Parts: sequence; structure tokens; C-alpha cells
Amino acid sequence: MIRIENLCVRLPDFSLHKIDLRIQAGEFFTLLGPTGAGKTVVLEAVIGLVPVSEGRIWINSRDVTRLPPEKRGIGIVYQDYALFPHLTVYENIVYGLRYHKKDGKKTGKNLDFIVDRFSLRRILGRSILNLSGGEMQRVALARALAVDPSVLLLDEPLSALDPNFREEIREILKMLHADTGITVLMVTHDFSEAQYLGQRSAVINKGRLEQVGTVTEVFHQPATPFVAKFVGMKNVFPAIFEGRKAYVANLRIELGFEESERKKYIAIRPEDIHIRGDKFPPGTPNCIEATVSKILNQGFYSDVIIESAGIELRAIISSSSLFRMSLTEKTRVYAAFDTSVVHAF
Repeated sequence: MIRIENLCVRLPDFSLHKIDLRIQAGEFFTLLGPTGAGKTVVLEAVIGLVPVSEGRIWINSRDVTRLPPEKRGIGIVYQDYALFPHLTVYENIVYGLRYHKKDGKKTGKNLDFIVDRFSLRRILGRSILNLSGGEMQRVALARALAVDPSVLLLDEPLSALDPNFREEIREILKMLHADTGITVLMVTHDFSEAQYLGQRSAVINKGRLEQVGTVTEVFHQPATPFVAKFVGMKNVFPAIFEGRKAYVANLRIELGFEESERKKYIAIRPEDIHIRGDKFPPGTPNCIEATVSKILNQGFYSDVIIESAGIELRAIISSSSLFRMSLTEKTRVYAAFDTSVVHAF
């Protein structure tokens, strides 16, 4: 397991502030955030590549804060693979074995299993320069696992791959975790990756943790406006709460719960807002008349931005629905969303 307590890292142009994380043994944990949020700095602090200004890091109940990287029992895979171009596939995979020992013994006992599991045996003698992106990522994973690490760190492992290879490596990562039960800490900016692979997640922004919880909690119950927008809620507004109602400027929104005045914001996912050309049946909650202000074609679906009472809401509709409704900018429409999809925080 990984335990990070009160971690502070001060670099010339960036700082981590009081990072606290608990990652259980055998857990697949994802650290989410936009570019420049501090995700990779957290990884590099865990592996020992950046100096820790304050705080402590434990790996399997052992304080590794001041240990060199090779004594921490960690494998890491970077998004650019960091493979040695002058070495063959096999030489890259076994490169780290000379520097790692586990309980005083040489590592690498699972080397054959790893090579076969990643389907690398037929290319062991090939130059790194002659590999596809998916093959290079598999080699990088094999090299990290060859030293029998207790923890595997992944730095944006899918971001440099095209869609076909991304799907392949994502399946390999899921299989690897299921087969080995290794503790994994992966950083990514893509929430769909966290949903598919992760069990719990943390969201970091500007060097500070915004929320930690299960993937479902972070996705459906964001704790801050930043997290809400990051996980795709899009419609995030400051609100005034009165019992089972919230007011966003002149727009009154019915809630499925009675909320105290301690909450400051509401958020609604765009896919939960329904649009039609005629009125909704009487009694439909949160039914509003609006004007289409912008349509953003995304291929199979479109983002439709509507305006009502001075407030802009973003909805998602399929391309076929957009065509069927003949929606264009300035079209008058009706929109509605259920009380159960309104999140307050």
C-alpha cells in the first residue's frame, strides 16, 4: 500500500501543498487533473525523483521518504515510454534488474511470465526503433514489472497512443491488475480512463487535492466547482437555496431534496437535460422555455447551448435528433431535467 502524509514539494515554478492519500494494497487508484496540476510531481515524489520539502511517504508500511528510487520497490511507466533506443526489446526489459534486489535476492523471477503475458517473445531481439506505439508501451510495462515491484506507477500511459492501441493497452492494464493484484497508482487527465480502470480516484488542481473518493462518488457527487466541471457536469452555477428550491439568478430550479443554506452551488450533467420542440406534459419538473444560442457538432452527438432567463445551459443530443428537430441557432425550444439529477454542493 501507499501512504502519503502532508506531502509538500517546492520546485522553482510549482509546489505541492499538503497532499494526503491512502492507497490500499492491491488497489487500482487514479490521480486525475488537468495538465500542470501536479500529478506527475506526486508520482516523482513517491518514486524519489524530486526532493520532498515536508511530509512522509510509506510503501508497504516502510518509510521510503529519504530512500533512493532503486530501494523503494516501485516500477514506473512514463507516457513517452523512456525506452533506450540503442538497446533491443529484451535488453530494455531486463535493464533494471542489475539495480534492484528484493529481500537481498535478485529480482526477475517472473520475467518469462511477463514476456509471454504481453506477447513480446517474438520481438525480443528487435530494435526499439522498429516498434509500434502499442508495442513500445507493452515493453515499458514489461520493464517496470520485471523488477517485481510491489507498486506500479503509471504516468499518462495511454495519452500518447492512437485509439486502437489505447484500447489494447487499457485492456492489458485491466488484465494485469486482475491477474497480479499489484497496487497501481495511475495519473491521467482522462476521466473515462479512471472510470474504466480505477476503483478510487483523487482530483488535483494547482498542487492541491480537491476530492478523494470512489470513482462513482467523484463522478456523481463532486465536492467543488472545479471537480464538477472536470468530470463533465458543465452546468455549474452559484445558487441560493430555499427549502426544496434553488435560485440561479432568475431561474427557479426544483430539487429532489430539502437543502440547507450551507450549500453554494448546483450542477447538472448535460446528458440529463432533455430538449424538444413542443411543450413537455403538465407537471414535468424543471421545464423551461429557451432559445438555442449555439450548436457544437461533435460527430455522433452535438453540444447544444440554450439560454433561458439570462442563464446558459449545455445539453447533449444525438446527431439524428438534431436533424429530426431541425435545430438551428435562435430556435425556440423546451428543456427539462428531473429533480434527481440536480447536485448541490
